Amino acid sequence: MKSKDKPQIVLIPYPAQGHITPIIQLAASFHIHGFQPLIIIPDFIHDRIVASRTNSDDGLVFLPIPDGLAEGEPRNFFTISFAMENNMPCHLDRVLAMLHEEGGGRVACVVVDLLASWAIDVASRHGIPVAGFWPAMLATYNLIAAIPDMIRTGLLSENGSPLLKGVVRFLPGQPMLSTEDLPWLVGNPAQKRSRFQFWLQTLQRSRSLPWLLVNSFPDEDCNQQQHLPSRSVHRHRPSILQVGPLTRHTRSNPSLWEEDMSCLDWLRKQKPRSVVYVSFGSWVGPIGEAKIAELALGLEATQRPFIWVLGPEWRAGLPSGYLDRVAMHGKVITWAPQKEVLRHETVGCYLTHCGWNSTVEAVEGGKPLLCYPVSGDQFVNSTYIVDVWGIGVKVGGPGRRAVEEGIKKVMEDDGEMMRRVMELKDRIMGEEGDSRAVATLTAFLDGLKTISLDAGDCISSCVSSL
Repeated sequence: MKSKDKPQIVLIPYPAQGHITPIIQLAASFHIHGFQPLIIIPDFIHDRIVASRTNSDDGLVFLPIPDGLAEGEPRNFFTISFAMENNMPCHLDRVLAMLHEEGGGRVACVVVDLLASWAIDVASRHGIPVAGFWPAMLATYNLIAAIPDMIRTGLLSENGSPLLKGVVRFLPGQPMLSTEDLPWLVGNPAQKRSRFQFWLQTLQRSRSLPWLLVNSFPDEDCNQQQHLPSRSVHRHRPSILQVGPLTRHTRSNPSLWEEDMSCLDWLRKQKPRSVVYVSFGSWVGPIGEAKIAELALGLEATQRPFIWVLGPEWRAGLPSGYLDRVAMHGKVITWAPQKEVLRHETVGCYLTHCGWNSTVEAVEGGKPLLCYPVSGDQFVNSTYIVDVWGIGVKVGGPGRRAVEEGIKKVMEDDGEMMRRVMELKDRIMGEEGDSRAVATLTAFLDGLKTISLDAGDCISSCVSSL
């Protein structure tokens, strides 16, 4: 089927690396199933994404829209939220009008990352079916979706502050979590309240969604699933479709930063399972220079070979003379081809912030994890890594000694963690797990194929007019 004959699916990601990666993976799976994916992204990252995909032939189309922020203005959670609510809706409205109305209704569905919930109402006004997308694990979504219940039962205040202190089981069947580890408790008190209101608004908007595609695997936690209320009880929750892990659809990830491929040559010179890989994704900022210094000294003390992904703007936190001292056994780079690194036989441990993409890629590469969560859903992911799946350990504190001891514990494990990693990999990426996820996604897409396909191709005209 030619591109112009394919029904279109428009995808709206939240504009950050950890969200763009899985939505591109989801779009690639749509293309395999006979759809033309169109990904709408703010113009400030459009060129970087397209440049990173110069050799890609997966059929994806990227359409830029303005975010309305001034050139040079920082793009963080709060400025991006302002742009999504106030500047971007009118531009998406124009794109959908051109694609759907002038194109004769060939847009079969709009898939909206829940963190970009502003797009739900825009798509609904055009009469286009809308599906939500959750790029993280289902356990975190269930925790956020239960906010109204937690307020009603006295676990949370109206502003999202925990009314209990310590370790609490927030949902039946879920592992215990610290009351400091809830996903919206990031930043100062005003920022925490703002993030909590963001989630309340997201939940309100998502009530209209018939489906939620989740980048997680079926039975990520069997105990949790059997304790959750059915959809008939939560009438305002969408039907959950677990279609992950989506990493299986691509061999490499698109990147907003240039990857240092020299690290692969460096890895080939190391011994099997001897290297510690360290990366905090694009969330290095909240760690701070003091913790970077302690992390650096802990790595140095192990005397083990390591690769550390650390941007130039954060290297000021390194101790004086550090790069020279570790030059013989350590390699500090700006950005890594992470999937290739985690597959490499010389990597024995991944010191990670526990972002969901990184967690799944570690399992795919068969690597145990040393957990150093920083914010958001990373604390939930860390709890599952350590307490539920048993495929890693958590750093015991921010100091160099805790880092050194954590690395030693993972790298000198008797093989039990590695065994559990490989069992989990086989369960979620083996034939049975893959077939279940593919069947779920196929059933969803088969329903969309009933959309009329009688209109002409309007992709080129849309791109040329933006």
